[in-house]
Amino acid sequence: MKNNRILFFDTTLRDGEQCPGASMNLREKLEVARQLGRLKVDVLEAGYPVASEGDFEAVEKIAKEVKGSTITGLARCLAKDIDAAGEAVKPAGKRGRIHVFLATSKIHRDYKLNKAQDQILSSAVEGVKRAKGYVEDVEFSPEDGSRTEPEFLIEVCKAVIAAGATTVNIPDTVGWSVPEEYAGLIRQLYEAVPEFQSGKAIISVHCHDDLGLAVANSLAALRAGARQVECTINGIGERAGNAALEEIALALKTRSDIYKGLTSGINTKEIVKTSRLVSRMSGMVVQRNKAIVGENAFAHSSGIHQDGILKKRETYEIIDPEEIGWGVSELPLTKHSGRAAVVARLRHLGFKLTEGEVSTIVARFKEIGDKKKFVYDDDLVTLVEGHITGVPETWSFDYVNVTSGNQTVPTATVRLKKKAEEKGKETVVQDAGVGDGPVDAALNAIDRLTNTPGQLKDYSLRAVSQGKDALGEVTLKVDFGSGELVAGKGANTDVIEASARAYLNAVNRYLETSKAKAKQGDDAPQHSQP
Repeated sequence: MKNNRILFFDTTLRDGEQCPGASMNLREKLEVARQLGRLKVDVLEAGYPVASEGDFEAVEKIAKEVKGSTITGLARCLAKDIDAAGEAVKPAGKRGRIHVFLATSKIHRDYKLNKAQDQILSSAVEGVKRAKGYVEDVEFSPEDGSRTEPEFLIEVCKAVIAAGATTVNIPDTVGWSVPEEYAGLIRQLYEAVPEFQSGKAIISVHCHDDLGLAVANSLAALRAGARQVECTINGIGERAGNAALEEIALALKTRSDIYKGLTSGINTKEIVKTSRLVSRMSGMVVQRNKAIVGENAFAHSSGIHQDGILKKRETYEIIDPEEIGWGVSELPLTKHSGRAAVVARLRHLGFKLTEGEVSTIVARFKEIGDKKKFVYDDDLVTLVEGHITGVPETWSFDYVNVTSGNQTVPTATVRLKKKAEEKGKETVVQDAGVGDGPVDAALNAIDRLTNTPGQLKDYSLRAVSQGKDALGEVTLKVDFGSGELVAGKGANTDVIEASARAYLNAVNRYLETSKAKAKQGDDAPQHSQP
């Protein structure tokens, strides 16, 4: 094969964000997009522009700000979708791409679309041609490609390439395939479509992890002729998730003896930093034993392993942790550190903040600095991300006091401030609640005060840095009765206060989302995926 350069297509901000409870606001998406740029992903799928005003704005903003990567917007083979995507990626200029998709498998044709093969072909060609009117770079995805009849799939590939598609993605939409089968399909397409062999168009792959085979299927496909791989950071995504970018990148690099000649432009030293940022922004906690980026990925408790590592690292580590960003330590700040020192650390960490935002972060830094001896990079990152993840505060936290013990009923008194419609005015309210423990009592008090009761579905607490005085970060997910999970995050050295702040963050996010939905109406399309 002529070209052995593998293009990494990151869909964290589109397919990854579709994971329940993982939605991000505009500022969160921008920070993730900037970091993906530093990771040097080749293609960045920024969102689904027609889905909402927020999605459109995010894609457009990323197209303006992120340089180097191709910026992509997703669209169904519908005029309104393609037009929205075309307008959203316009600021990227020649780096703009429109990714159009249409289901092709028999089960989707018969039960979802109620269309015959010739109708599917016609719609696909029309969609690609319309997208071509906006950008030169058009990608087409036959949704549920792995379950589509190979003969029809070949016909689809030829038709959309003739219409102008430069990339044809073959999605394993429901994680149905196994490596040998998927590789066989990719090889069959490569051999049957002359444009894939000549380089006029390339095959892309997009695998889901329903059987835990997304990475294995992706790697098998690359050996069979695919030259673009679609994946997400930490493998987040709908249902069981997508293929994990970090696992594919490191497999290609570590096992170059197997993946002979296959190279990528991924900056692996940015992997851990990117993983942590996506985890915090999405609220999706990375499991400790996750490959490459899990906290246990390079931990060795066995005496035999420790002895081997001390004698020669390669005995039990096939990857140098520093090559992916582990083990990089920085001198911590203290409460005596000045504004200039904090600003310098923020710049080093890659954050782009306004003067007003810097002032807010410095004030929070001083507050935390009074409570703990050292403020580490991770603490500072958490403070910044807490600011970034903030939503317009209908309710703001003011005070919490708890009484708890094994011989008393846990009780929490909470005081909140409510933003008034009239600018500059607010109302202070206070109430108490009881519960199974101090956290439950505080959340029940917030329910009473905001009159927005929620059901806690997920709760996690982690120490951001080291020491007994470590900053505690709470991530939770709440169902406020709509069936959709709303994420909330909060951090403090006091875990009760961190929990209350996280829950209030979820309340405010739910109220803001409800307002936006009421304003826009319910006619926006539901998220779909290749």
